[in-house]
Amino acid sequence: MDKLKAFETFVSVATKGSLTAAARTEGVAPAIIGRRLDALEENLGVKLLVRTTRRITLTHEGSAFLEDCQRLLSDVANAEASVSAGGVKASGHLRITAPAGFGRRHVAPLVPRFHELHPDVSISLNLSDRVVDLAAEGFDCAVRVGDLPDSSLVSVRMADNRRLCVATPAYLARRGTPTQPSDLLQHDCLTLSSDASQTRGWAFRTPTDAGHEVTHLRPGGPLDCSDGQVLHDWCLAGYGIAWRSTWEVESEIQSGQLVAVLEAFAAPPNGIFVVFPQRKHLPLRVRLWIDYLKHHYAQAGYWQTALN
Repeated sequence: MDKLKAFETFVSVATKGSLTAAARTEGVAPAIIGRRLDALEENLGVKLLVRTTRRITLTHEGSAFLEDCQRLLSDVANAEASVSAGGVKASGHLRITAPAGFGRRHVAPLVPRFHELHPDVSISLNLSDRVVDLAAEGFDCAVRVGDLPDSSLVSVRMADNRRLCVATPAYLARRGTPTQPSDLLQHDCLTLSSDASQTRGWAFRTPTDAGHEVTHLRPGGPLDCSDGQVLHDWCLAGYGIAWRSTWEVESEIQSGQLVAVLEAFAAPPNGIFVVFPQRKHLPLRVRLWIDYLKHHYAQAGYWQTALN
């Protein structure tokens, strides 16, 4: 079995949702697609897809394998582009989108530096907290933070992202340090007044008889705001405890301006990703931008010293 072809077939079926659609794209019979999937599952020894007459759904193993396959196929395409591109310089217009808060801190400062390295590439950066439709709106790629929805987009994980409860030393000296999540109900907690990602509350990893599970708590306080940057500023001013991402507060924790509390209960990390539409040949400017972000985000100490 041609493993690369099998991986491509699996990704096509998983993202298109049917054998028929994948077969139509490749110009082969659905039965051929089915045989490739059967052979792949037999070779791996796991079930990747649950197939019925109406729909196809990914198993838990299939979901994990899909991300790995997309990354592998992207790396193969990049390797081919590197050889074929030779000494060709990157050029053209690069359109990028990122969440507003994260983009201000960890994307915008890198854009001018990338342009200095590749002066023939012009760049448009869109900062928005809505999920932008890349294909419909003409964007080359997006930075996304958090759990990704099922999508036909290719995703490359850049870094882990954790959420921590933080407060200033002065606030903790005045009000005490919480030792378990339920203690937050006795504290001034700085919460988002309108944000879909926190409608269930703050997430914590709590022990159970079976090990651990993620639970949610909805703390309150005298102050809330719809803007995360304002909550960050209020937290730094000592007005309460905030639940913030490490990309936002890591440098302040390192400097001692903020203290992380309840770290033993921190929920498992989600990710920081770059996503882009599936393409047979990724433009050189996009590939170089993704590699550039990956290089910076992987540097030791980046998140502790990144520009704010």
